[in-house]
Amino acid sequence: MPQTPMQSEPGAPVLRVENLSVEFPVHKGLVHAVKDVSFSIGRGETLCVVGESGSGKSVTARAILQLIAEPGRITNGRILLKDKDGAGETDIVALGNRGRAIREIRGRRIAMIFQEPMSSLSPVHTIGRQITETILLHEKVDKAEARRRAAALLDRVRIPNPEEALDRYSFEFSGGMRQRAMIAMALSCNPEILIADEPTTALDVTTQAEILALIRELQRDRGMAVLFITHDMGVVAQIADRVMVMFKGEKVEEADVFSLFEKPQQAYTRALLGSILKLERPAPRPPRPEAEKPIARISDLELHFPLNPGFMGRPTAYLKAINGVSLTINEGESVGVVGESGSGKTTLGRTLLRVYTPTSGKVDYWRGEGGVVDLASLSRREMKALYGEVRMIFQDPHASLNPRMTIYQIISEPLRTNTDMTERQMQGRVRDLLTRVGLPADISDRYPHAFSGGQRQRISIARAIAVRPRLIIADEPTSALDVSLRHQVLDLMRDLQAEYGLSYLFISHDIAVIRYFCDRVAVMKRGQIVEMGDVVQVCENPVHEYTRTLISAVPRPDPRLRLQMAG
Repeated sequence: MPQTPMQSEPGAPVLRVENLSVEFPVHKGLVHAVKDVSFSIGRGETLCVVGESGSGKSVTARAILQLIAEPGRITNGRILLKDKDGAGETDIVALGNRGRAIREIRGRRIAMIFQEPMSSLSPVHTIGRQITETILLHEKVDKAEARRRAAALLDRVRIPNPEEALDRYSFEFSGGMRQRAMIAMALSCNPEILIADEPTTALDVTTQAEILALIRELQRDRGMAVLFITHDMGVVAQIADRVMVMFKGEKVEEADVFSLFEKPQQAYTRALLGSILKLERPAPRPPRPEAEKPIARISDLELHFPLNPGFMGRPTAYLKAINGVSLTINEGESVGVVGESGSGKTTLGRTLLRVYTPTSGKVDYWRGEGGVVDLASLSRREMKALYGEVRMIFQDPHASLNPRMTIYQIISEPLRTNTDMTERQMQGRVRDLLTRVGLPADISDRYPHAFSGGQRQRISIARAIAVRPRLIIADEPTSALDVSLRHQVLDLMRDLQAEYGLSYLFISHDIAVIRYFCDRVAVMKRGQIVEMGDVVQVCENPVHEYTRTLISAVPRPDPRLRLQMAG
């Protein structure tokens, strides 16, 4: 196939994976996570690996660095890394997962950016210390030189005031800044291969566009090979040279990006691309009632966080996280809230549930048995009585699921607290909920660590809908789901909405998901709503410049758009 203006001929293979197989022993047998997978990647090339949650793409990436969690193990195959002198190859599998030889490769020759930077970065050490430790481990330099290099790296990934940022902690950074810090750490020893495991999954579209552009720029400057794992086919269309599709641990198709999108050879690939195209169109919506009845009305809501404590601990300034927001959610309606990281959308959802106490304003809620209460003025104890009616799906399933509880205990907890179900009834309800969110009913005795990020999010959704609430605040509920399941979960949530009369406040950075699922959308920027209206009207004919910027940053699942940009 002739090279397009956006494709360059990849260099010689720097990494070859041959017949890789990985297994995880479980109490009922073996899980074959990766089965006989082979591929290669050349210098300066980007290979995207796509597939559903549980397809084996992240396990494949971790196997390259011998980071398979025990009791998992590589049972077959070779992972051949080209020697620096180009004369031979080193089999990473033969090195084992401990010892100096594999440590010399990790970070120095092959670096990895993980999916959840908050979980990967230490909360008790400064960003600077974490980067300098990586440099000191692999380079023969003193601490002063390591710090100078660390500051230069933060500047290179466009973190403002890098010298000051070195002395800050990960929790002081936004999601996008944490991911930039992870990239700086990964690049600290100038690796030949960068493995990026869902590095933009939880980022808003404008930050995602910046991170993708940054990775491409660094790749060009350094000649790195990039193995990029994602479930976002829009991202694939934008950055990939070649694409490998995985399903149930096996490679089902591999092709250059243009051929894959234009003429996919396998039925699974065609179904995957079909799922993407479905999200490109708004879902059919039932007709709205002529007289809409509100379930919640937010009026002039304010939430200020104190900054810069001065004399006697009194703050000298405030961060206006929510700044005069007014919004109505009607019964049976889905209202979307979209905006960049730091826009206040997640804070708005948590304030409605009284995770935060608002500074001023009202949140009128129409109770199921009648009567209106102001959520903003309720005590924490009074608010608990409403938790059966108002539920939340959190953004990070890794943090929101108790690792010491089984899936049955997690999902049945709200049933035990808010209903008088018997144990047998709860068991049946949990089995039904697992099936409805696309998980096997027989996994209820397992723990969260046994599941991928997408599977954990489905468990979170099952827990949220267990007590059949009236209002669900959904904070990025599909951000960790693969594309083939995303619209299925959205359709499930819509089916439940029709069946039980649910209302949703749907918080997302994904414009396509908002367009597909919601009736109306509010666009937030710096704690304020800058545009509000019918979702199709706002997405197709945005009025505010900020909304237009958000929509233009969305990666479209069409690699031909790269040619137009190049032209």
